[in-house]
Amino acid sequence: MADALPRPAPEPVSPRHSLRAAWAVAALAFVILWQWGEPVADWAFDYPRGWEIPVKRWIGDFMKWLLEEASFGLFSFTDLTRFIADVIDVPYRIALSLLSTGFLRGQGSDAVQVVPPLPWLAVIGIVGLLGHAAGGLRLAMITAGCFLFLAVFGQWENAMVTLASILIAVPIGVMGGLLLGILGHRWRWFEAAITPLLDLMQTIPIFAYLVPILFLFGFSPTAAVIATIIYALPPMTRVSMLALRSVPSEVRDLGRMIGCTRRQMTWRVLVPSAKPDLMVGVNQVIMLSLNMVIIASMIGAGGLGYEVLAALRRLDIGTGLEAGFAIVALAIALDRLSQAAAARKPVHAEPGAARQPLWARHPYSAASLVLIAVTAPLALVVGWIESYPAALQISTGSFWAETMKWINVNFFDQLEAIKNALLLNVLIPVKRFLLGLPWPGVVGLLGLLGYTLGGRRLALTVAVLAFLIAATGQWEKAMITVYLCGISVMFAALIGIPLGILAAERERAGRVIQVVIDTLQTLPSFVYLMPAVMLFRVGDFTAMLAVIAYAVAPAVRYTAHGLARVDPQLVEAGTVAGCTPWQLLTKIKLKLALPEIMLGLNQTIMLALSMLVITALVGTRDLGQEVYIALTKADTGRGITAGLAVAFIAIIADRLISAGAARTRARLGLQR
Repeated sequence: MADALPRPAPEPVSPRHSLRAAWAVAALAFVILWQWGEPVADWAFDYPRGWEIPVKRWIGDFMKWLLEEASFGLFSFTDLTRFIADVIDVPYRIALSLLSTGFLRGQGSDAVQVVPPLPWLAVIGIVGLLGHAAGGLRLAMITAGCFLFLAVFGQWENAMVTLASILIAVPIGVMGGLLLGILGHRWRWFEAAITPLLDLMQTIPIFAYLVPILFLFGFSPTAAVIATIIYALPPMTRVSMLALRSVPSEVRDLGRMIGCTRRQMTWRVLVPSAKPDLMVGVNQVIMLSLNMVIIASMIGAGGLGYEVLAALRRLDIGTGLEAGFAIVALAIALDRLSQAAAARKPVHAEPGAARQPLWARHPYSAASLVLIAVTAPLALVVGWIESYPAALQISTGSFWAETMKWINVNFFDQLEAIKNALLLNVLIPVKRFLLGLPWPGVVGLLGLLGYTLGGRRLALTVAVLAFLIAATGQWEKAMITVYLCGISVMFAALIGIPLGILAAERERAGRVIQVVIDTLQTLPSFVYLMPAVMLFRVGDFTAMLAVIAYAVAPAVRYTAHGLARVDPQLVEAGTVAGCTPWQLLTKIKLKLALPEIMLGLNQTIMLALSMLVITALVGTRDLGQEVYIALTKADTGRGITAGLAVAFIAIIADRLISAGAARTRARLGLQR
């Protein structure tokens, strides 16, 4: 009888328990390999050269083939690149002539100015009129004041050279991104095909782009404009696809009802309806183009970027900061103009407007032409109208130089003590720890982490990318990059998250912090290197300080934003339950804001990786140094391979943190 009784079914193994067991086994295997594997498996600690994938050679051979053999019928690939360069060079020269050099006859030292450039008063007046047209008197004063700042601080000539390249790069970047976005919106297969490419373009260091651009387009301002376009194109493409997809279905239905063709539906219905969102992409293109001006100066761009780079090489902090603040002034003016244009509502013509004179229908254009017509002849006879008087210019260069000197003289011992303490107790131990890890163990643990957070697809993605870093011979330098990035992000989070909490909890402090963060985000990345180098010399510690200053802004912004988005009803419920302010913050607000804080950490990592490539100028020995050496030696394969390794690190971090944020959001029951 006992045998006839049904036996209870075995309890299914919980997936959570299975993952815990997998983590325990993986951790044990990792420790065994790490501690006792080197004598029998030395290949796990130093990837054998014979196993390396020869990506450098493949890329070098491909570039050689492009330059020497590739052709399209009657035209070679070099003919195509020259044609592209010439097409871009024509409008660039016109813009440069209008703003800076004037129209010249002849070339080089024999060039003679035939028509002078626009007077500085005319340019400021036109910018003010644009501001008034877009946002009223207040915006007109802000934009005109920013350009007046350029003249007063002696940065006018350099700023106009930079503005000329921006005026050409931004429209091309916007149109190129919009066209790619339209194609991605129409055909999902095209979107799926370009998304990985956009990921790589946004994560590969721009230094890596410069090497092939040098080969294909030479050392010239035009090559710098092309590099700027490539750098600024991906955000516009992504924003365009998202904006077109966000157009309400009612608008699409209306277009179909009135019989729009596919072309009319795109250009007469979808694009105008998505204009506010598309202008966000335009703003991103402008900001990225300005961020690119210093790096582009390495391949022939002049202007403010060259001024900052030259100041860094001379360790002239005063000149570098003034040129950096001039870039900030340009950024503020162009940013405010683009934001106002995005928010501006369309103005419908009144009945009978077509019968009005041309100047009445276009008053701002007419006013600009009148301003040019008045100031241009006067500038030929009145010097201060043509260019801002040198006697009235202001310089803060000596003040900054003396400040740095005073700090070095009075606080050298204290600064050295802080530097040495962090080097000996934090940086060097972490560096040695990461360099001593076996690469197969790291790849395996990353794959298991990816599976835990996002399933098989994420596990395969991160494991393959980590393996490719080792297989291309970049593992050691990648670990140094991870060490510098990790420590910098940790300190940036320790600084940024409390500041974000303060900004969210105290309105007055929030306004001050917002101004500081806005300034930090618009300052060129190279500017951060100068004070760090002057105070601490070259090395990893200096690089870490520059990275922290550059990357701290997202940690502040996302923390404040996440806390501001917490449901007030939940906070009120906690207050009714008798929670103290500290309990409200730690038990409710920070927990609910955790997904946003994680995304801010993600953005901090992205900025840190981009800055680490620039810190190669101050003596680091990571992937950034590899990219910079490749640029100086014009070694395309070396530069792109190291750049891909940086991109892989960025993609791994992005995918893992995004998956973790999504899981946290789902666990908390939050909608995004």
